[in-house]
Parts: sequence; C-alpha cells; structure tokens
Amino acid sequence: MFRLFANSSKGALRTAAKNQQVRNLSIHEYMSANLLSEAGIKVPQGAVATSPEEAFQAAKKLGTSDLVIKAQVLAGGRGKGHFDSGLQGGVKTIYSPEEARDLASKMIGHKIFTKQTGAHGKECNKVFIVERKYVRREYYFAILMDRATQGPVIVASSQGGVDIETVAAENPDAIVKLPVDIKRGLSLEAAQGLADKLGFVGNAREEAADAFVKLYKLFLAKDATQIEINPLVETSDHQVMCMDAKFGFDDNANFRQQDVFSLRDPTQEDPREVQAEKWNLNYIGLDGRIGCLVNGAGLAMSTMDIIKLHGGEPANFLDVGGSATAKQICEAFKIISSDAGVSAALVNIFGGIMRCDVVAQGIIDAVKELDLKIPLVVRLQGTNVDAGKKLINESGIAIFPCDDLDKAADLVVKLSDITTLAQKAGVHAQLSLD
Repeated sequence: MFRLFANSSKGALRTAAKNQQVRNLSIHEYMSANLLSEAGIKVPQGAVATSPEEAFQAAKKLGTSDLVIKAQVLAGGRGKGHFDSGLQGGVKTIYSPEEARDLASKMIGHKIFTKQTGAHGKECNKVFIVERKYVRREYYFAILMDRATQGPVIVASSQGGVDIETVAAENPDAIVKLPVDIKRGLSLEAAQGLADKLGFVGNAREEAADAFVKLYKLFLAKDATQIEINPLVETSDHQVMCMDAKFGFDDNANFRQQDVFSLRDPTQEDPREVQAEKWNLNYIGLDGRIGCLVNGAGLAMSTMDIIKLHGGEPANFLDVGGSATAKQICEAFKIISSDAGVSAALVNIFGGIMRCDVVAQGIIDAVKELDLKIPLVVRLQGTNVDAGKKLINESGIAIFPCDDLDKAADLVVKLSDITTLAQKAGVHAQLSLD
C-alpha cells in the first residue's frame, strides 16, 4: 500500500514492528473483486479454488486459454515471492486447466514467502483463477483517509503495475493527489479532471471517471480505510478495468458492516492476535524476548520504551484495558507464554478503574494453570494495591515484585538475559529473590 499519510498510534506501532499486519480488516483479492463487481465496476471474470481439482474446473469453466492463477494470501509482493514447494512466484500466466491444476497443487497448502510475510511466510489456502486481459496502459488508483485534510484523498498515477512507493521516491511528479470533501463527495467533473491528468482519452476517459465515482461511493458505503487498485488498466479494446484490488475496513464499523466482516480470514492473521480479540485484549506481537502486560496504551508504549532504554527488546504490545477480569489477565498470560521466544515478562499496572487485586489474582491463576517457567516481574500501583500485593505474597509463587518502574525494567532485562543464556546452554534456570 502507498503510505503517504499518518497512521493511527496502533498503525505507527506496527510500522515499527517488522512484518506485522495492520489490525484493520483486510480481505482477499477475490473477495475485493466481488465487491467491485457488485458496485458495477469492471473486473476480469474469475473463480476461486480451494483445491487443485477445483482450480482445474474453474479454469475449464472460464472457457479461455488466456488465464492467470494468483495465490490468495494477505501480503504484497506475491509475484516475486516463493513457496516452500519450490515454486517461484505467486502470480502465474497459464494456458490450460491442466496447468491450473498443476500450479494450484504447488500453491494450496504451502507457505509463500514475500517481502511482507517475514521469515515465517503465510500459508496459501486458495487460488484465484482469472481471465487474462491484454492491456494498453497501467495506472495506479487508491482512496485513503488523510489526517492532514481530515477526510478521504485519492492518490493516483499514470505509472501503475509497479511498486508505487518506488514511483513516489523516483518520480514524485507522477503522483496525483485529490482531496475529497466528504460532505460533497466526488463529482463527475472532478473525476473527469483526474482522468485527464492521468492521460485517459476518448471513451476510456468517461469509463475511468465513472469507475472513480463508483469506487469512491463504495469506499464510503463499506466504511473502508483504503481501496487500492494496482493496476487499474485500459485494455486493448479500451475498457477500463480493475485488475487487482486491496481493501481495508475500519474495525469500528463491524457492527454495521457485518456482511463485509464475515469475509475475514483468521488463518491469515497472527493466531495470538485472533485469540486476544476474543478476550477483548489489544495485542501486537513484536520481535523481542520480554513479554509485557500493561493497562492503557500510553503506559504500554512507555513500558516498551523503558525496556529498550535498559537494553531489552519487548516481545509484544499488550494492553488489557481498564476493566479486565482475572480471567482476561490469565488469558493474556496464555498469549504471552505462547511465544516461544519470550524469556521473561513484566507486568506494569497503574490501577484506576482497574483493581490491582484483580490483576494479582489473574497473575496467580495464570502462573498456576500454565506452570510458567519464565521470570515474572510485577509492578502494581493504584487501586487496591495493598490487597494485590498481599495476594501475591501469600500465593507462594516466585514473582519478582518491584514498585519502581525503572528498576523493574532493569531487572526484567537482566532476568531475560540470564534465562536466554541458560536456554542456549540447555540448562533450566530457577530464579528467586533472597
């Protein structure tokens, strides 16, 4: 996606975390194509398949020997990616149903690795078989939310079909930006002016303008945070079509976009984040070794910062909110401990609405249920803090209490280092305070 504009604090945190997905709902390409088609926007004919045999039948049904097979994963760079099956590229031109079946067998059920998937890759469970179109020109078109203008903005370019970030860096004049007044919408005249700037002429100009207006209406109707078409093309017979589409939707619109959110594919998401959402926890996996459990996004980010200040690396962002129950605390620990890379954990709670005794009980339940082996540093301050400390002290569990956040961060980093060294040496370290 073309990242011209400021993201939310959660999005900014994700930018700092390598190879992490944005929390806003994203859907597969074939689902996006269906939404476009329903809105009256031209897309190539296609069919989705979940097995090699289905791919064979889909290609056969399309009735043409000019086809493209596309791996359906929620990550960019598919064309240049590679599968653990040995197949190079997740987007392939094919000429027969037999080819569709053969390539599908090397995609479905296999992991693809691209510049956006990270080292773990993403499993491909479906392929999209579409008719191949011969294009005269390729364009880029996107609608995003822009904080600067406090509304939607269209970002477009006559140089499509390539990495748009590269275009922006090497030839910024090729990028056209058109802010849209959300109260007035995108007029046909403004859409035609945009088509002129991109170089559309004749009948293609009118088709492009019509597509722009329909895309904007779809953007609003579905509470989208992004619609990205790359490439938008003019075909050899002068039709304007969307050849590839990426949609993002505002999670806050779930209640009124249930048809859209039913398209969610949790197999493409971090299972820890899926589990966190079930328990109304805000979790983002990172690359460090120190697990964090904090209440409040600001305190969570500050805690991560102070861990880094002392030379450690946080393994996650986890905000339990202001009204978490003991059960939610326990589930939060399950998520943290599911990361094999975590070698120590820091709990930092400032109780306001959140009660420290509830947190303490959740910690005790989690340690007992999970038989946690990693060192656990706990800092409790605020409502019912004495009751919380009493529960921990009487639990008989080896927990490292610390009232000072700076000292707590320093301690958890040192404990993490000791545990990591012990793990590398194949030694089980049982740590305790004298």
